Amino acid sequence: MKFQHYLPVCLSLFFCSANIQAQQSFPLYINGDVPIPNSKPTRNLEKTEINDWEIEFTTETSLPTLTIFKPAKPNGAAMIICPGGGYSGTATDHEGTQVAKALNESGITAFVLRYRIPSDRYCVDKSLAPLQDAQQAIRLVRKRAAEWQISPNKIGIMGFSAGGHLAASAATHFDFLADATCTDPTSFRPNFVALIYPVVSFRDGIGHDGSKENLIGKEASLQQVAFFSNELRVTPQSPPAFLVHAQDDWVKIENSLLFYEACLRNGVPAEAHFWPSGGHGFGLQNPVNGQEWMPWLVAWMAAL
Repeated sequence: MKFQHYLPVCLSLFFCSANIQAQQSFPLYINGDVPIPNSKPTRNLEKTEINDWEIEFTTETSLPTLTIFKPAKPNGAAMIICPGGGYSGTATDHEGTQVAKALNESGITAFVLRYRIPSDRYCVDKSLAPLQDAQQAIRLVRKRAAEWQISPNKIGIMGFSAGGHLAASAATHFDFLADATCTDPTSFRPNFVALIYPVVSFRDGIGHDGSKENLIGKEASLQQVAFFSNELRVTPQSPPAFLVHAQDDWVKIENSLLFYEACLRNGVPAEAHFWPSGGHGFGLQNPVNGQEWMPWLVAWMAAL
């Protein structure tokens, strides 16, 4: 996937704050106490490099991890972040670390999820692996909420591009146990979801073909396509949603529009910001008009 790279110097200065504490990474399925579901025996295959578009990009994640970014003064809210990358990798810096640090500035505890990149090499069913990891991340944060000064009822998930598809899947599949072997009764329903230029649908003419093919393959059945077209799965029980999208994005704005409309039809609180231009993959700031969506998100979360 091609990403625009627009990270002005002011963002770096913004992040140099005493309000942010050190980060800590740990296995998503901690210490082997919970085995990685739906997984073939594998070693750590993960690689991180700067790609052709000067973006930090992580590929071949076979052993999922969660990285916590703690604010100095937690306000009780938490956000799990799913970077994008077309289900071929994850843009771990400008859609991960930088976003986590920006959330910390407002007292929000942030977690960057390095979910499994779908692959038949280390997954039994690659289509379910990312959703299993997202559900486990929500469980884990909720179980350890007191330890991290988080309210168990203020845990959200957000995603960018294909990471937005994963976040939307977590927000619309909380009635589906992705890991059928899991016996942990902890709820994996997020309390809210934020979708930034997301892939939402896999239906023809709407969704992003690369993300679809990487997750469910070129020959996916109509049932699989419908299952992973998240605009079709919104119900009155779905969590409140926040969306950002640009009209000239090559991930069609219809992805966000259809999800927003589904929320309205089902009485789900939703806030959407649609720009006429800005492209795709811009991270925290629209490269055309210079606007930042993070203040809107923080204000929306505070009002929930």
